[in-house]
Amino acid sequence: MNRGAAARAETITVRAPGKLFIAGEYAVVSPGEPSVLVAVDRYLTVGLTESVGAGSIHSPEYGRMPVVWTRSEGGLTVDREHHPYDYVFEAITVAERLRAERGLAPRFFDLRIDSGLDDVSGRKFGLGSSAAVTVATVRAIDRFYGFDLSPTELFQIALLATIQVAPTASGGDLAASTFGGWIGYRAPDRELLRQRTAAGSIDALLRDTAAWEGLEIRRLSAPRDLSFLVGWTGAPASTERLVDAVGRRSRAGSIDHTAFLEDSRRCVNGLWTSLETGDDSATLGAVNAARHILQGLGAQSGVSIETPALRALCEVAESIGAAAKPSGAGGGDCGIVLAPAGADVAGMLRAWEAHDIRHLTVSVHAPEAEPA
Repeated sequence: MNRGAAARAETITVRAPGKLFIAGEYAVVSPGEPSVLVAVDRYLTVGLTESVGAGSIHSPEYGRMPVVWTRSEGGLTVDREHHPYDYVFEAITVAERLRAERGLAPRFFDLRIDSGLDDVSGRKFGLGSSAAVTVATVRAIDRFYGFDLSPTELFQIALLATIQVAPTASGGDLAASTFGGWIGYRAPDRELLRQRTAAGSIDALLRDTAAWEGLEIRRLSAPRDLSFLVGWTGAPASTERLVDAVGRRSRAGSIDHTAFLEDSRRCVNGLWTSLETGDDSATLGAVNAARHILQGLGAQSGVSIETPALRALCEVAESIGAAAKPSGAGGGDCGIVLAPAGADVAGMLRAWEAHDIRHLTVSVHAPEAEPA
């Protein structure tokens, strides 16, 4: 093999961390509403190798057979018989549009996806695998084509791809996977972005500040003396299904949506301030308040946001002086805990075990880049 062939056969390997919501769930799908997330040290890895004639997507998580993609006059085409791979395919599609706009020659590549965001049996922990695979795919293609995307542009491409699959997705999980650490996030108008994506240039859209109005990604400080712990209830939940169900109840008038947004905004803005000023007591109070806000939303909507297992997780944590709440849309998956120094964490973990709640040994993934 000559040097050029050897270079083409090299594999680009990138990873993206998972995420957990701390506060602002459900409200964050409304443009401009604040939320707080953390990136966690569980990762999804994408390996990209140049290929000839067609590209493929492999992942043990989705079975043995790869999905094959190629180009036609109508754009990219994919064989979806074995698995949809929707987020990966949309990430490739948006990146290919950017490649064409920048006048770069088309090339094929194979993707190999390996996820550490699930348990050994393949059950998802609710750590944002869709966001992580989208961010990692865009990151790999960026290196492959030499786009030289900034972290913010990488996030933007990932969001444009994501909303083709899940139009109501806030993008907060993408921000956490892109930037790492503790993140304050407000979403832009995704419907406007969908329209602009369909109508024009991706490159121009990245530079159009008006199209991204409302977007804010802010680096937040970690709590000074609070331990971060995560419990998993063992019951997977569909964020998109739960958010859509709450949205339908809101449109039907079952929820005072304006009051919910006001309560969430007040709570999360307070949490941003307490994290930035290092006020751990106020941080605990804000997380407790965020739990009660979600409980109220669940009661109004009739949607099971705080399941019995999540309730047990939170009540056990509160009994030792910690603050706790469901993370994300609820309905299962994970709960997060912030515990002050001296709290009986060992006793909490024993009680969790008695309730069949699994302690996930995860920590916050360190910041990778500063939001622009």
